[in-house]
Amino acid sequence: VQLQASGGGLVQTGGSLRLSCSASGSALGYYTIGWFRQAPGKEREGVSCISRSGDSTNYAASVKGRFTISRDNAQNIVYLQMNSLKPEDTAVYYCAAVFLGTPDCAPQNFGSWGQGTLVTVSS
Repeated sequence: VQLQASGGGLVQTGGSLRLSCSASGSALGYYTIGWFRQAPGKEREGVSCISRSGDSTNYAASVKGRFTISRDNAQNIVYLQMNSLKPEDTAVYYCAAVFLGTPDCAPQNFGSWGQGTLVTVSS
């Protein structure tokens, strides 16, 4: 499966963005999908992950209550709605897929990665 992340940009503190992860080459419904981010000088971290059917989700403590992950398998797309953004959310955001898998959000378990999209939150 090939993934393409989009929707990043510059937003003020407290603002919102919606990231999209579009898939091609295979039916998205076979894959657990995760959103990850990497800030300058920091390790890549799991932000949120969603099971193949969408009935199970996982969020990092730092984004819980502010971010919402969802998916539309018919459209081969996964979304990450980001609200109440903070400067510490600034990072390159990546979506990734693992065939079947579980939404544990461990980066090493995800084999297919898209190019990232930059999110910058100004204070």
